Order: sequence, then C-alpha cells, then structure tokens
Amino acid sequence: MNPKNFISVSQLKEKDFWELMETTKSLKGDLRAGKSHEVLPGKTLGMVFLKPSLRTRVSFEVGMTQMGGHAIYLGPDDIKLGERETTEDISLVLSRYVDGIMARVFEHEIIEELAEHASIPVVNGLTDFLHPCQALADFFTIYESKRELSGLKLAFIGDGNNVAHSLINAAGLVGMDFAIACPEGYEPAESVVTRVRESTEVEITHSPEEAAADADVIYTDVWASMGEEDVAGEKKGSFEGFRVDRDLLELAGSESIVMHCLPAHYDEEIAKPVAHGPNSVIFEQAENRMHTQKALLALLMSK
Repeated sequence: MNPKNFISVSQLKEKDFWELMETTKSLKGDLRAGKSHEVLPGKTLGMVFLKPSLRTRVSFEVGMTQMGGHAIYLGPDDIKLGERETTEDISLVLSRYVDGIMARVFEHEIIEELAEHASIPVVNGLTDFLHPCQALADFFTIYESKRELSGLKLAFIGDGNNVAHSLINAAGLVGMDFAIACPEGYEPAESVVTRVRESTEVEITHSPEEAAADADVIYTDVWASMGEEDVAGEKKGSFEGFRVDRDLLELAGSESIVMHCLPAHYDEEIAKPVAHGPNSVIFEQAENRMHTQKALLALLMSK
C-alpha cells in the first residue's frame, strides 16, 4: 500500500483498497481458524483519544495484541493535546517512542498536523470531518454480504456527517452509487461530493423514500454526533421522519442489508426490530472494524 499515513479514503488508489480488503480477509480467516498471525511483533501503537470510544479503542487495542504488538491508550487528560503541549511537539515525541499513531479527535486539522510532523504512520481514528476506518469496515462488510461492490446502491439516511463523507469517498473509489437523504441544510460537504461525482453517481435528496428505493444497502447514523450535544434537540426536530424502519426497508427490497456504525439511538434514527432483524449486518460491521484496522496497521507499520 503506497500511502504512508491513512487520513482519508480519498488517499487510496483502487489497488490499495483491494490490497486492504484481501489482507483483511486473510487476517480474519486466520483468526477464525485459530492460526497465529503475529505480523507486528514488538511494534507499539500510540492511541490518542480526545473523544470517548468503545469500538475504536477496543478494536485497535485487541487488534495490536493479536498481531503480536502493543497499544498504549492516551486519553484527553494524559497529554492535553494542543493545550499543555503543541500538536507538533506531541507528534515529534511520539515518533521517537512508538511505531504508529492512531488519533480520534475533533477538528480535522489536528490529524493533518499530527501526520505532517510524524516520522511514523498516522491513522485517522475519527475527526469531525471524516471517519475513514469506519468506511473500510463498512465496505468489507458489504463485500462479504454481496460479493461485489461496483454497481451497487448505498442509501444513507441522515446527516451529511463524517461517516457520510467517508462512505462517499469509498463509493467513488469502487464505483458504487450513493444516495443520501437528509433534511435541508444537513447535506454533505460540496467538496467531497463534487470530487466523487467524477467517478460515480451521488444523489442528494430530502426524501428517505426516494433514496431507499431499490437500494442494496440502507445505512444510518445518529442524528447528533459526539460534540453536538448542544444542538441535539434541534436536530431531533429537523430529522423527524428520517428513520430507518420496516416501511423504509420494504422500499429497498428483501435482499437489502441494514447498516449503522453505532452507537444507535433506537426509535430515533433506526427502529430496534430493524437493527436487530434478519437484514441487519450492524454487528458484523462492528466486528469488522477490528479486522480491517488490523490489515491497515499491518500494511502501514510493517514497512
């Protein structure tokens, strides 16, 4: 894989993407078969968290252990990134201690600055603008279920947020059609959409029914992302009617799959019977976070 860092799916060439998918398949298969795959012996991942996490922390930490390495958790109070010490200095110091950095932060500029000054690989664990590791897991999950990606239609019901941006980037990379249904004023960033429209179809609508029609994948996320607690009430009112329920699922068809990056707010953006129903691959998504991230780290940190 060519990129030194992984900040955005848009950095990848199609061959990089498929190398990641094949490596994921191999590592997941080894784990299921009980085969050792200590491909990062003695390697250490520094994990910088400015936001709390379940899936990101556990999947990266367990993944490093399974590959024979080690992960160090650095929480908001441990380093006070940008307050007690500059982002540049933290990047330079960590580069002397560990073999890779994963950061889950707020402002996207922070991850870019970490990558600019680090001499080791930097992985974007989440920013307010992008969530590329989630998109890798999602597309691997879709591929496991559908055995193809090109020509499928993914319908995203909800906010044009960081998850939506990374899914759009991934859709453009593999030739998957993308439709997003959101209330007016909550559309994804024009810069992301414009770039991807060169390689695939991106439809923006304010009708969940229109987006879901004939979709192979129905995807949703919380209406208010972490850090948006002050506008959660306002968003709840704006997004009323943008719920993935059985009626919406029927528009897509019986073979469609339902996805959510979790945590879920049941009976807001998704009905619990749908999230836990036969069409759901939500918990496969959660598991695949670990497998795809292991592949990413193996390819970046074994160089």
